[in-house]
This record gives sequence, C-alpha cells and structure tokens, in this order.
Amino acid sequence: MDETKKSSKQIMNEMIAATYVRAAEAKAAGKPVCWATGIAPQEILTAMDIATVYPENFGAAMGAKHFSGHYCEVAEADGYSIDICSYARNHFGYIKEGCHVEDSANLPLPDMVLCCSNTCGTVIKWYENLAKQLNVPCLFFDTPFVYHEGKATEHQVKYMEGEVYRIIEQLEEITGNKFDYDKFKRVMEISMETGEAWMRAISVSKYTPSPICGFDMFNYMGVMVCDRGTEAARDLFNLWYEESMEKVARGEGPWKDQEEKYRVLWDGIACWPQLNLTYKMLKKFGINMVASNYPRCWMLDYSEPTIAAMARAYAENIPMNRDIPFDYNATKETASTYNLDGMISHSNRSCKPMDFKQFEVRRGIMEEVGLPSCIFDGDQTDPKVFSEAQFETRLQALVEIMEKNKANK
Repeated sequence: MDETKKSSKQIMNEMIAATYVRAAEAKAAGKPVCWATGIAPQEILTAMDIATVYPENFGAAMGAKHFSGHYCEVAEADGYSIDICSYARNHFGYIKEGCHVEDSANLPLPDMVLCCSNTCGTVIKWYENLAKQLNVPCLFFDTPFVYHEGKATEHQVKYMEGEVYRIIEQLEEITGNKFDYDKFKRVMEISMETGEAWMRAISVSKYTPSPICGFDMFNYMGVMVCDRGTEAARDLFNLWYEESMEKVARGEGPWKDQEEKYRVLWDGIACWPQLNLTYKMLKKFGINMVASNYPRCWMLDYSEPTIAAMARAYAENIPMNRDIPFDYNATKETASTYNLDGMISHSNRSCKPMDFKQFEVRRGIMEEVGLPSCIFDGDQTDPKVFSEAQFETRLQALVEIMEKNKANK
C-alpha cells in the first residue's frame, strides 16, 4: 500500500473530530444545530444540511477519555437517579458543567433535538427533558415494536411514514427552507451504500485468523453513527475493507505479536471507560472478539430509497426494537458464520432493552448451540459498576471451557 496514502484509521479519527467542528462552525454562522439519538433518521437532517451531533456518541467518547464518571456524578448530585441510562446522566452533567476534557470540543447547544424510540424508552424522557431545559423544539420519530413475525405491519409503516412527513414540515418551519426531496432520495441511496460497505468491512472477521480485532468495530462505529449519509463514510469503509483483505491475503491476524487462539462474540455495548483494559485482558488470553450484534444496528437495509422503506428499516433492523427470537436467531447465525469458540455477554446496567433479553438468548445459545458463555456486570459509561477482578475471573472460566472443547475436537 502507498505509504503516503492515509490509512482508514487516520481518516476515521479525522471524520469523528470533524463532526464537532462542523457543528461549532454552523452555530457560529447562525445555522441550526441538532442533537439526535444514535439511530435516528439522519437522512432527513443530512438532506437539509443541518449540522448534527449525537449525545450517545459523545458520551462514549467521554467514557473512553475517563471523564464520564465525573459527569454522571454531577447529574446524580442534581437529582438524576443512578438507575437512569449513564449516557443520559453523562450528558446532563456535561450540560451543567461544560467540557473540561483536554483536546475535546465543547458541544454547541442545539436549536432542536430529534428523538427516535427504536433503542429504548429512556431516550423519550431524556430528549423531552433536553427540549424543556434548553427551550428548543423536540422532533419525535416513534417506531412501534416489531414482534416475531419479522416485519412491521402495513399500518405501522403508514404511521411511521406520516411521522417522517411531519418532521419534514417541522424542519421547514424551524429553518425557513423548503425540503429537497431529490436530495433526500440521493442521501437515502448513499446511506444504503454506506450500510452495505459497513457490513462488508466488519464481516471480514469471518476469516480465520481474523484480519481485524473486534474492538476496531467499536472505534469505526463512530463514523457510522455520525456520517452514514455521506459518501465519505461509504468510501472510508470500502478502504477499511480493502486494507483488511490485504491482510487476509498475507495470512495476518489481528495482532502482530501473538496469534488468535479463541474467537468470541461480544454481546452488548462496549464498556467505554474500560475499553483499553477489556481489550488487553482479552488479548492476554488470546481471545479475539470477532463479532458483535451491536455494530450491526446501523446496517439499515431499505431495499429501495423511499420514505416507507426507510421508516420500516428504522423499526425492523434494530435489535432493541425486536423480540427475543430475533436476537436468538441473529446470534445463532453469527455463531455459525464466524466459527465462534464462545460468547461474552456484557450485562449493561444502563441498557435495559438489551439486559432483559440477554439472559434468555444466552441460555438458548448455550443449550441448543452448545456455545460456552460468560457474563459480567458493567456499564457503557459509568465506571462504578465494572469490576476488573470479576471480568478476569469470568474470562478465565470461559477460557477453560473453550480450551476443553478444542481438546475434545
């Protein structure tokens, strides 16, 4: 590869940083800024050139920088319960104090917020409270729960389609600009292309050894959250895929100094404050996280660039908006496709929709598929919940079972 050419990792870091710069520049120029939930229909905002930032993504960044614990404590001192999602607590703490983290940009306050209910019920009250506290409009996209039939009903799709048109009307009122439906269609096409490129890039871990470490997925995922409606994101994931396939051709694994010994699925969101610790702990045992259902949330397959198809995708493609059989079948398929040796489940105190289904899915996979599993307590951004000793002990037990299985084979 050309040494003068930027790597996908360099481009990824630049793109994530640029998200906050664009928002700050838009605010300074008197243009509207929106705060949106992580899997909201960004296509509408992108089509209107509205600078958008994502509090969940920002919360993950604060967690990785080891500052989220402080913001959670600020919010708790203000009366927010410890049982509330730590992303929300993190953000309310940030709003009260501002950013004190070196090399991190201050988030410009929004002129509107956009909430999509496909991840959990907490975001509804979170964004209602944001709108009230900051005195800005709250745009709401409700996604009805999709049951085991596997498809949203036509009635549900019509309901969501109407919501999209209502959001467009609200944005026209707020910005004073007419909505460009031709541009909107093109953004939807790009979003589908980006989703396909994303899935192709993270699916290279099906090779043995995997050319990537699964924690790479968590890092690159920031671009998928913030920029999936852009050609730059699509091109980034295509480049990452090409780099990975070059490693496959050379027979290279995820690490230069040791071999991949065990292949596991990580069930749940990352522990962002312990991202480096969990990565190193897994590597110590030769464990490579080659698959995770969480990064797949942003693979929104419309099949066609229409409002109805887009609305359906935002309801159907999100595991948190689906029932237990959907999660079980997806995990079962992953276990087969990625040649897994085990599964690690993060019992995330903050994410109730994942936790409520996690134990039943895990039980089924262990009993019916025969895949060994361990589960540990943690949180996506509140460091108080995580125990390094517990995490290591659970890993050791899992390694013993995986090693025994390998010996039996």
